[in-house]
Amino acid sequence: MKRIVLLILLSLALIGQTQAQRYLAGQNGIQVSGSFVDGFKLKNEAKQAFAAGIALSTYLKNGNRWVFGAEYLQKKHGYKDILIPVSQITAEGGYYLKFLSDPSKTLFFSIGASAMAGYETVNWGKELLFDGATITSEDNFLYGGAVTFEVEAFLSDRFAVLLHARERILFGSSINKFHTQVGIGFKFIIN
Repeated sequence: MKRIVLLILLSLALIGQTQAQRYLAGQNGIQVSGSFVDGFKLKNEAKQAFAAGIALSTYLKNGNRWVFGAEYLQKKHGYKDILIPVSQITAEGGYYLKFLSDPSKTLFFSIGASAMAGYETVNWGKELLFDGATITSEDNFLYGGAVTFEVEAFLSDRFAVLLHARERILFGSSINKFHTQVGIGFKFIIN
């Protein structure tokens, strides 16, 4: 009986002493995200733009992380009564620095810088339009980077919701070099 009472008292004394198993060195997470780009509008206007991406996050000893991923960005430009798509397919590798978190390890704030490379296509390579006009912009290889501010909120030890704002600059584009993205994502810790 004394052992049971001692075990209960010891258990009560240790409640709240354990730490969440988050941001541990060697952990990996798969993240999927979507973004509005450059002032997204739902109407059939020239400002329709979105991005979708998938990435692998690898956490380091100090709570920072490496992120490697791929992203698809599409922006439509108006011409008469049609929209001409400009699509960018990019790969990225970046380093994210955790600069703030709450004591319960539920909410994390990070800032990251990424190197990016990819390919841009205008109207999927179709130069001739319905009225005989010709698109003079060519498909191009892209290179550049991005700066990202990210808020990560863990709902459990293996699942987090991400909110991010990022600015991309990609040289080689014949349309736009800068893109501002605001979006949401989900991260699943896989080990």
